[in-house]
Amino acid sequence: MKDTINNRCTFAIISHPDAGKTTMTEKIIYHGNVIRETGMVKSKKGQYAKSDWMELEKQRGISITSSVLSFNYGERSIHLLDTPGHKDFSEDTYRTLTAVESALMMIDSAKGVEMQTKKLMEVCRLRDTPIITFMNKFDRDALNPYELIDNVESICNIQCCPMNWPIGDGVNFKGIYDLNHKIIIKFTPNKENFILETIPAPDLDSTDIVNFCGMENIEKLKEDLELIQGVLPEFSKTEFLAGKQTPVFFGSALYSFGVTTLVNFIADFAPRPLSREALLPPFDHNSEKISISSGDSTFSGFIFKIQANMDKNHRDRIAFMRICSGSFRKGRKVFNTRTNKEVKIASPVFFQAQDREVVEHALPGDIIGIHDNGKLQIGDTFTEGKKIKFSGIPNFAPEIFRTVLLKDPLKSKQLEKGLTQLSEEGTVQLFNKKTTNEKILGAVGVLQFEVVQFRLENEYGVRANYEGHSFCGIRWLKFHSESSKNSFINNYANVIAFDHKKRVCFGVKSDWDLKLAMDKNPDVEFYVNSDYAN
Repeated sequence: MKDTINNRCTFAIISHPDAGKTTMTEKIIYHGNVIRETGMVKSKKGQYAKSDWMELEKQRGISITSSVLSFNYGERSIHLLDTPGHKDFSEDTYRTLTAVESALMMIDSAKGVEMQTKKLMEVCRLRDTPIITFMNKFDRDALNPYELIDNVESICNIQCCPMNWPIGDGVNFKGIYDLNHKIIIKFTPNKENFILETIPAPDLDSTDIVNFCGMENIEKLKEDLELIQGVLPEFSKTEFLAGKQTPVFFGSALYSFGVTTLVNFIADFAPRPLSREALLPPFDHNSEKISISSGDSTFSGFIFKIQANMDKNHRDRIAFMRICSGSFRKGRKVFNTRTNKEVKIASPVFFQAQDREVVEHALPGDIIGIHDNGKLQIGDTFTEGKKIKFSGIPNFAPEIFRTVLLKDPLKSKQLEKGLTQLSEEGTVQLFNKKTTNEKILGAVGVLQFEVVQFRLENEYGVRANYEGHSFCGIRWLKFHSESSKNSFINNYANVIAFDHKKRVCFGVKSDWDLKLAMDKNPDVEFYVNSDYAN
């Protein structure tokens, strides 16, 4: 990787399922010379997307876990995070977005902004994350470009600035007009369409352009360009970096069309590593907040993701650390502010999804993998000794619950290990009920339970039944005294559970039960996420 902070670029791709997110990831990393042949999310020939390395991802044809891909492009050292689009895995995506400086939003041009894209944009807006927009699938029938722009502006509450403009769509798609360079980039339906064929277009009435595009398309393009100049804003780097304006590109990720222009823009304009908010002890909602600059000389970083069994043969477990300040060298000792212990990181790695290479030196903006023996947790902060905790990496209250019933009692240790690791990864949340000590899994969507079942069987050799549970929600509790805590736990013992960090939780059976408990116990605080914030 390049050896300066300013060259770092860390961004994620977000979208609704099937908008072309993982396909775009493949095309981008092709530009970074990571792969020589692009794969497919749904492949009949066995050439799957590199970022979809998990066996269940290949079987289901969807991205289930966020993956990290690192490569150089021009003068930039880029870390690209491909996130799951399916709503059932949204919590993994939310955590991933805390580790990036910018995001690429993929829009299916036949549908506009869809529900999951809207939710992910709301998360990005919390940190004013700069957004780049790609209107995908113009090789198919698409909505009017102005309709798409109005759709993004009204739903995502962000100003759109087109950087190029489509000429036709579907079978009539001729290419895109580059608004800055005044050239037409010709579309050819070739899936490895990385070499651009252009036509200089200072005069749209020239014979070559009219013959290629057709008179009807040219007349429509001239009308559109006149409206663009009169109504839509010019690109402002300041507004873009402030998260107020999104540059918009049009094309087709499947046919690699428009991708080169997009990647060049990311390399030229995506932000360098920025300052991050951290808490001082005691790390709760009353804690003082400070800003950690990426230019600080002292080292800091945080764990935003844990993944077990990326290499099934070695039963490994990798923690993903985002470096926020200072520099890191292989073999150095760092301080875990949660455990108050020093940890030596002997063999950190950079990633190409499942593949990896050993890191000798890393800087702010870099994402490295740390071999973990089960002692690290999502949200752990590492420093050179300073007691801080980077904020904004919570667990959200799950909405669906299952009780785990082991089929083979002799596999109880494997079940305990598997569920503990999967919960620490964030695949699912694990709760132990106080009165029965039964294991309760909590999730945002039912697909998370399928992932748990698949991985327990394939990685831990554990078969179990998963039955519905009476809980419909969870609230994390905060008490102002030990006596208040003990009294509440005794009075509500039947709905008390403990999460994987042993924090006290209230199991919600109905909205009425929750309201009644809150009304009867005004001195107890109920929270919808584990950061004790509503």
